[in-house]
Amino acid sequence: MGSLSILENISMFFSYSMQFVLNPINLILMMGSMIIGIIFGVLPGLSATVAIALFASITYSLQLDSALTILFGVYIGAIFGGSISAILINIPGTGSAAATCLDGHPLALRGETRNANMLARSASLIGTLFGMIIFVLFTPLVTKLALMFTSPEFFWLAIFGILICGSISNSDVKVKGWISGFIGILMALVGLDDIQGWTRLTFGIPDLMSGIPFVPMTIAFFGLPQVVKVMKDAKSVDVKLTKEEAPKVKLFPLIKRNFWNICRWGGIGVGIGAVPGVGENIAAWVAYDDAKKHHPEGHKFGTGIYEGVMAPETANNAAIGGAIIPLISLGIPGSPPAAMMLGALTMHGLKVGPLLSVERPDIIPQIGSIILWGTIFLYICGILVTKPMVSILKISQKVLMPIITVLCVIGTFAYNNNPFHLTLVFICAIAGYFFDKMNYSSAALILGLILGNMADSFFRRALFISDGNVLALVNRPISFMFFLACVWTVAKQFGFSPKSIRAWLKKKFSPAHD
Repeated sequence: MGSLSILENISMFFSYSMQFVLNPINLILMMGSMIIGIIFGVLPGLSATVAIALFASITYSLQLDSALTILFGVYIGAIFGGSISAILINIPGTGSAAATCLDGHPLALRGETRNANMLARSASLIGTLFGMIIFVLFTPLVTKLALMFTSPEFFWLAIFGILICGSISNSDVKVKGWISGFIGILMALVGLDDIQGWTRLTFGIPDLMSGIPFVPMTIAFFGLPQVVKVMKDAKSVDVKLTKEEAPKVKLFPLIKRNFWNICRWGGIGVGIGAVPGVGENIAAWVAYDDAKKHHPEGHKFGTGIYEGVMAPETANNAAIGGAIIPLISLGIPGSPPAAMMLGALTMHGLKVGPLLSVERPDIIPQIGSIILWGTIFLYICGILVTKPMVSILKISQKVLMPIITVLCVIGTFAYNNNPFHLTLVFICAIAGYFFDKMNYSSAALILGLILGNMADSFFRRALFISDGNVLALVNRPISFMFFLACVWTVAKQFGFSPKSIRAWLKKKFSPAHD
């Protein structure tokens, strides 16, 4: 069975959407997972990545469609949920909502809490729908391109993803991000190699022969260090819903006026979401900056401008669809939460990558229909849970964080019932805490752990097929383009650019002037 055409994907997408709504179990699972996802998004210090990592193991015994419903419900809900605490208490529940604080909280302070929440909710709905449409329409095209890839292309794509993630996710020193990524590659090499089955870097520990699992490692490097960080800085938060004195914003005229801006913010979200390992956080900031540049009163951003809420919330939710595109078509996650989705799909027996749409041609429309209904439930649940979330935010973090720690331990053990992984997670959580303190990128490390085996196996296959000829890695057009992209990414971070190179050549070779 071959992959489906775009029209076939659209037809099957509508068919799955109807089947989904006719199954009450799906509706209950989506409602419950959406509310849980919003709670994870609201609580400062947690994230969509941690939520999916915890629920990936819980869904192991479920059917694939039920598991996908829960995981995407948690994913979509968590990305939206971060905006609630950002608006109410000026603390982003997730990194992707950090930009929303800038104008969302000032709106709340001047009595427009209702307006700010409605704008965030509506923008999240629009962004998620935008990403879903692009996912359904363009994933088949990307998959066809991916089928042209050979070992060198996949090797350079893996290296390029790590370099991009490292350079963008670390705002301190770019080299730190790359160091994190290549530490992740070294961790991925632990265990049996994929080609000859030799044992590597196990140090005589039998439990390491199966490798280092990245779902528990995500809990170790993202979840537990955040718990420690929040507990260390724990303080009581005064949450108040201001009296609504401001008139209700006219939503549809506002959307109509910003129609092309919304399309651009959605495009930013999808495009950045599709870059391996970057994800929703960067998408939100880029869209916010774009909105500020194009707004006639850009200098007022940060004082409570409606577009300052709409732009980041549109982009970070559109990035969900963008992050799933390379996951399904190339087997490379576009964001840390998408990396957790990779683990969940693998646990359910799906070989994510170019051949997935050939072996399971229904997977793209099925995921698209789940995202569609997730979007609808996002809006419904957003209306229902915004006020109750205020009560949760009032609970002391010293009470909440121990509960989250217990959930992290349960999620680690439930991944494959291996007690050794609890020890491994404890050790790596300590390392993750110091990584965070020293501004090393945990996202780049996790991506390196995911892509390390891919880079290693395809590198060795390319050399094996070519009898050790290193030039085989760059003697095809696509592989050579990826190689140049990697070189350019590194060179750019060290200050090299066409302008600087021309200036150097001119200074070096132009005749001296008196």
